[in-house]
Parts: sequence; structure tokens; C-alpha cells
Amino acid sequence: MSEQAESNNNSPAGSLLIIGGHEDKTGKCLILQHFIDMAGGRDSRIVIIATATDEPRAVGNEYKELFSSLGAVSVTSMAVANRETANQREQAESIKSATGIFFTGGDQLRLTSILGGSAVDAALRAAFRQGAVIAGTSAGAAVMSETMIVGGNSNDTPKKSSLSMAHGMGFLSEGVVDQHFAQRGRINRLLAAVAQNPHVLGIGIDEDTALVVGPDRLCRVIGSQTVTIIDGKNIIYSNISESNRDQPVAISNVLLHILPAGYGFDLTTRLPIQLDSSN
Repeated sequence: MSEQAESNNNSPAGSLLIIGGHEDKTGKCLILQHFIDMAGGRDSRIVIIATATDEPRAVGNEYKELFSSLGAVSVTSMAVANRETANQREQAESIKSATGIFFTGGDQLRLTSILGGSAVDAALRAAFRQGAVIAGTSAGAAVMSETMIVGGNSNDTPKKSSLSMAHGMGFLSEGVVDQHFAQRGRINRLLAAVAQNPHVLGIGIDEDTALVVGPDRLCRVIGSQTVTIIDGKNIIYSNISESNRDQPVAISNVLLHILPAGYGFDLTTRLPIQLDSSN
């Protein structure tokens, strides 16, 4: 078997739905409905993980009611608030049979510090390998990548001090996700992240917008706003390694894509795709 074929066989069969936050919950609920449809509609088995928020029961119940109203029959909310709970066998068992797993917003460090390396974490990865849809909004979107942004100044020029980063859940390889992107003016900190590792794509997702990532690494944009892709692979010059923390970063030859609904992106070729005009 060739190395490429072996790599493909080991690739997860699941898809990702990465939401920039503040998705519509009162109108057509396009993004949340898309999640239910991806997970199997009425036959879906949805698990909500509200670990990121400090009000897990209230937030979990809100999404439970929403998903039920959108046609999901089997919906469970898990309030995994500490590592002891994250290592309980019954929590992991609940995830193994899920067709759709949804991370709520809150604090992405809570997600990684509580779930990382736990029985729940292992069950999440097993479900993703077997074809489950993993969705996340706001902080739940930030944890999707191998390296995640956990904070930083959105109102300053790009600097080393513009952001702080940590290890994410790693469902999305070779990318770093920022959310509430246009609404909170986060392009500078995403540029700083890409300058630190030009091989990694910067993915900025606006509110009420999502990037759907298939197991073939083909993406499509859904929702009312846009997804911004920053590709630094062909950067000619950057002073990121020589500059101090508060010195502005110099970067040249950065490629920028701004993609609304009806467009997609190939993460392998790093090329945008024009799809249809519908969501």
C-alpha cells in the first residue's frame, strides 16, 4: 500500500461545522438546521457538550430545545465541568454512538483543560474517525484546530503580543481558527498567528456564519456573513522572529480570500471554489 493510500485510510470519516458565534437561533436557524441535517435529521443522535461555559446546564438546555425543535429526536446535553466527570465511563459511552456532537461557546481553555486526554476526549476522536459531525460555535470553534487562539488584542497592529495561543483539540489540521471575526476586528491577530507559522492557514469566521469541512478537506461557507482565509505559505519576508513582543510585525506577500455563502475552499490545494448561490 502506498504512503498516500495509507494516509487516506487513516483519515477521519467525520465532518466539521465551525461556527463563528452568534448563529441565528430565532429565525430560520440555517446553520443549526444544517448541523441536524448533516448528523442524520430525525435519525440523528446529538450530544451537546457545554463544558466551555460557566452555565453548562442552562446553555445545554437552550441548545437541546433548539435541536429538538429543528427535528432531532435524540438530544443529550452533557455538563462535563471537571476532569473527574470527563473520565467517567458513562460520559464517554454517551458520545460513542453520537452522529452529531456540538460544542457550545464560552472559554476554549476550559474545553481543552477539562477534556484533553480524558475518556471523553478519546470518545470524541473515535466518533469523529467513524463519521460523526463535530460542530462548535465561538469558543467551540476555536478549539477545532491543532493550535488555537485563546486571547489577544484585536484593536492593535499585528505584534507578537497581539495574541496568545495554546494546543487545541486538533480536529482540523494545518489551520488556526478565529471567531466573531469581522465583528471584533480580529484580522490583525490572525495575521500575527500566520506570521508565526506560514504553513498554517488562518481561518477567520464571522458571526452567523460557518465553515463546513468534509473528510475530503473540501469546505463550503454557509450563513449570512463571510469566512476570511489568510494563506502565508508564499510569504517572502517577515520580521516575526527578530521583532520584540511590542514591535509591529512586517509581512509581505500574504494571500487573502474572503468567501461568502456560495463559495468554498480546498484545504489541500489552498484554492477557493465557486459553488452555487444558495446556502
